[in-house]
Amino acid sequence: MNSIPAMAKAIEVWPVERLIPYASNARTHSAAQIAKVAASMKEFGFTSPILVDGKDWIIAGHCRLMAARKLGLDQVPVIVLDHLSDAQRRAYILADNKLALDAGWDNDLLATELDRLREDGFELEVIGFSDEELGDLLDGMEDGEGGAGAAGDEEAIPEPPPNPVSRPGDLWVLGEHRLLCGDSTKSEDVQRLMKGERAILFATDPPYLVDYDGANHPQNARHKANAAKGSGPTDGNKDWSPSYGVTWDDSSQGPELYEGFIQAAIDQAIDTHAAWYCRC
Repeated sequence: MNSIPAMAKAIEVWPVERLIPYASNARTHSAAQIAKVAASMKEFGFTSPILVDGKDWIIAGHCRLMAARKLGLDQVPVIVLDHLSDAQRRAYILADNKLALDAGWDNDLLATELDRLREDGFELEVIGFSDEELGDLLDGMEDGEGGAGAAGDEEAIPEPPPNPVSRPGDLWVLGEHRLLCGDSTKSEDVQRLMKGERAILFATDPPYLVDYDGANHPQNARHKANAAKGSGPTDGNKDWSPSYGVTWDDSSQGPELYEGFIQAAIDQAIDTHAAWYCRC
């Protein structure tokens, strides 16, 4: 049975003054990087302990220590690696930094994960990507082989499916706009759509809850004109009776339907000074 030559059995908590930076550490850390690591610690916690040798010298985690000091921490978690020879210790200091640089990114999966986090309302800045990198990934500028072209190329728009279907819960992100297939009387749907933003225009179309049965809608303008002329179709409005009151609402639901719609908008969607357009 194969076994790991050495494995840490415990995480210890040390005062920051005890740790000794390695004077010959070849890895550099900018103020911007330290600030990013500090922001990550504040968001996620101190998830990666500092590695030290048996003499309190830092093997890996110089930037984490600087970030901890920036946050004003008095203590930090450490793992003691006292099994390394002096040569191994110095070699691992280099290897720990270099090996991580050899990893790459699957940009398609990365963009998908970032978009999901953005959809969840997570602040992407704490992950460590620059605004430019996030913009490129989320705008599809670096989709990789077979993806979108360089900046300035026309965006490839796929053909719509023969029978397009959007199901309740589907959220469409259209550039700066968002379209949700949901229920405007449900606070959770409105909250998900707005994602903390507030609209400055609220458009409504009363009267609601009128006693239509799905097939007795008034004639539209064209059919009214045909009726006046005495020629052409006069009753071509769509018959909604199979789904009326089943997949959408009718007058039997009472004023609570309208009240819920308005309350959800006030609580989750519209600005205090929003314009309210009422089309009757």
